[in-house]
Amino acid sequence: MLTVIIISALAIVAEPVAPGQKAYAALEASQSRGGDPNSGWAYLWLIAQLIHAEAANEPYAGKVAVGAVVLNRVASPNFPNTVPGVIYEPYAFTPVYDGRINLPPDSESLRAAQDALRGWDPSYGALYFYNPAKSTSWWVFTRPITTQIGNHVFAR
Repeated sequence: MLTVIIISALAIVAEPVAPGQKAYAALEASQSRGGDPNSGWAYLWLIAQLIHAEAANEPYAGKVAVGAVVLNRVASPNFPNTVPGVIYEPYAFTPVYDGRINLPPDSESLRAAQDALRGWDPSYGALYFYNPAKSTSWWVFTRPITTQIGNHVFAR
């Protein structure tokens, strides 16, 4: 018997797939459970990809904070109202245009995305984050800072 790993906003679970059953049927069953359209397994994966690309070497709280920034933007009227809309907004995140967004996330990035989707926001409502040693945008330095975690500064 094959086991399929299903990633949802609330858990990463393994569901058995019986002989003859298609693996995508288990995924469809998982997706059909309803809920917030921004909290499905595909969005968890996408947030985790961004976390991995932006914060792979940052502390765990910093990883969760990167995910929280995405969700804070989704909730803000000043940004797109979907996870993909926020992440793929032009010039929003460097890993989108340099291709690192396409790398698979590690397990810690997946857990961090889960924690962000569950409501943990160590960024304190931030809409932006940056590494002051690497940022080339003067504008981001004008934003009110909410916290600093590792090498990232989080701001509104």
